[in-house]
Amino acid sequence: MSASSLVLFNKPYGVQSQFRDDSNNDHTTLSEYFTDKSLRVAGRLDATSEGLLILTSDGRINKAITHPPKANDGHKQGKTYLVQVEGIPTPEQLRQLVTGVVLKDGKTLPAKVERLNEDELPMPLWARNPSIRERKSVPDSWLMLTIYEGKNRQVRRMTAHVGLPCLRLIRWSVAGFELGNLGVGEFVRIHLSKERCQKLGIIK
Repeated sequence: MSASSLVLFNKPYGVQSQFRDDSNNDHTTLSEYFTDKSLRVAGRLDATSEGLLILTSDGRINKAITHPPKANDGHKQGKTYLVQVEGIPTPEQLRQLVTGVVLKDGKTLPAKVERLNEDELPMPLWARNPSIRERKSVPDSWLMLTIYEGKNRQVRRMTAHVGLPCLRLIRWSVAGFELGNLGVGEFVRIHLSKERCQKLGIIK
């Protein structure tokens, strides 16, 4: 088997997770950063979300990361987000996020959540352009939230549902791959070992 590889990209705010702009808006696309037309996105990020985007030309990797657990031999591929929210979360709000909330398209699966101080985030924050809206009368908090499914705009909808509007959303990890210290707009190509392919469920 030839070595499988993928690209880890720190997607900036305002960049669409696609190579062609079909929406006639002001967002830029991945074509500003990549010339390899064989690459496909494994798990999209909204234009207004930042952080880890995985691209690969290997369909097995794409399937392992993007398909629900039942379609992937039971290998659950978690996605972890750093979420800046308005307000100070209560134990009850955190419990709701963990146990699942009922959205229009169904109840979310059990998740993991942890409140963090800004200095406890796993990487230094970069300045966002445009900057985050701030209201002096309303404090904000950071959550580390891991989900195991991919409903549309799920994290934003989950936090809003429990009364914690999302101000900023950064994806930190997908299926065990982490953003690390990649700068905004930077990417790195990773060649997967046999052991990593087995962990993803690509090979037995």
